[in-house]
Amino acid sequence: MSLTPQAPAPPAEHGRGRRRKDGRKRTRRVLRWTAITVAVVILGASGAGYLYYRHLNSNIKNDALNIGDEKDRAAESKANAAGQKPLNILLIGSDARDTAENQKLGGAKSTFGSAPLADVQMLVHVSADRSNMSVVSMPRDTLLQIPKCTDPDTGEVYAATTTRTMTNQSLGRGGPGCTVATWEKLTDIHIDHFMMIDFSGVVSMADAVGGVPVCVDANIYSHTSTGSGSGLKLEKGTTSIKGKQALQWLRTRYGFEDGSDLARARAQHMYMNSMVRQLRENATLTNPGKLQNLAEAATKALTVDDGLDTVKKLYDLADQLRQVPTKRITMTTMPNRYVGARVEPTEDADTLFRLVREDIALDGKDKKKTTTETTTSDKAAADDKIGIQVQNGTRTDTLAPVSGRATAVTELLVSKGFTQSAADTSTATAAEKTLVRYPSVDLKGDALRVAKVLGIPTSSVKKSTDVSGVTLVVGADWRSGTTYEAPEESDTTPDTADAINGADTSKCMHVNSDYTW
Repeated sequence: MSLTPQAPAPPAEHGRGRRRKDGRKRTRRVLRWTAITVAVVILGASGAGYLYYRHLNSNIKNDALNIGDEKDRAAESKANAAGQKPLNILLIGSDARDTAENQKLGGAKSTFGSAPLADVQMLVHVSADRSNMSVVSMPRDTLLQIPKCTDPDTGEVYAATTTRTMTNQSLGRGGPGCTVATWEKLTDIHIDHFMMIDFSGVVSMADAVGGVPVCVDANIYSHTSTGSGSGLKLEKGTTSIKGKQALQWLRTRYGFEDGSDLARARAQHMYMNSMVRQLRENATLTNPGKLQNLAEAATKALTVDDGLDTVKKLYDLADQLRQVPTKRITMTTMPNRYVGARVEPTEDADTLFRLVREDIALDGKDKKKTTTETTTSDKAAADDKIGIQVQNGTRTDTLAPVSGRATAVTELLVSKGFTQSAADTSTATAAEKTLVRYPSVDLKGDALRVAKVLGIPTSSVKKSTDVSGVTLVVGADWRSGTTYEAPEESDTTPDTADAINGADTSKCMHVNSDYTW
């Protein structure tokens, strides 16, 4: 049963803030507060969304949603048969040291005023029918290419990175709209909104919620002899944490499992799930005073896009999100592998992103959906006008590339009317599966047309700035013959995504024996 009082429609809104700007050097300090931001997203679960409309509006800061180039943006999500569209919301935790309070909480005095890092990045996907929610975290040190971004306030242009860069640096390249652009470029998932929070916002929100239970399997003290660590100190078992202690939990790396950023993400997911349960189950949140405190803290803590820049908009969003049962919320981490001390997405990450794009629930409880063809407003040119470069990607770890494969498939394309096809005779590459790549949205229609004629699934049509035109990469799954047999795609969430169900109360963080007391 909902704890939210039935409220009248919020009145017209007034006032909006602007983000506080800084553009100096980045800092390396780590921050994770995803749980708090998700709690804000589901604010309607507590009923706070309708209080003090006009006053609360002036608390909210706003910024541009996507400041990347148009060519790097993903197509908008398609509606289902009932006319409903999925929602994709990017949650960002900023480690900005732009105020005395944030500096005190974040430490590292030498980094005061430095460019902020997006040290928390989490995509919340709400299904079109609002029956389930999927959350995908991206580790802050993921290596990727950040697209060209233009600061909406100053007009400063940040060129696209030419080498792979840590994803958390995107925030310092014009603001949260560049982090949104980076996600769209990597995942080809259209993002509808973003919500960002900083250090002081985490503490004020955690205090307003009034405590969230977390569990550790041994006493923990996150502190090293050199002064590193979050300072978190808890006894074995379950403890209700709030305020600064909640911030310490969300930042803890030293002491949890192997001390990696991936372990910290797992702890954040546990906290997030627990907070969601608290907001939905704790009857004390029907207390008007507590609701007022939560509403004040939430609106002061947030920076959002223009589509969420009033309490009414936030309330309307929350009213949709609270339809999702806790047991249908799934938290995941982007599958990755180490590259030195950093990480990069794996093939399983591509699968996870595809499931989100196709609105397939990550908990596996969806009814079987009919596969729909990806479409685009860009119409394909005539077959004989589409330029296609064909690359040989048939090399594998154990097999040499098939000699002349690019030429053979080029001849196949020409026989089907694609007379502008040409084989790339450079050294063969290794591609696990056959792909059709295109560099920008104006060539998406051409790429989809090529895929359709060859029987290649639309999920294998990828936007990529590594190519200059429509490019067919003949992969290891098509080493011979003139007919492509597409492998059956699994709609199961990869094990490497480390999925946690929102209703699971049994999770407890493992403590590294070097950090017990």
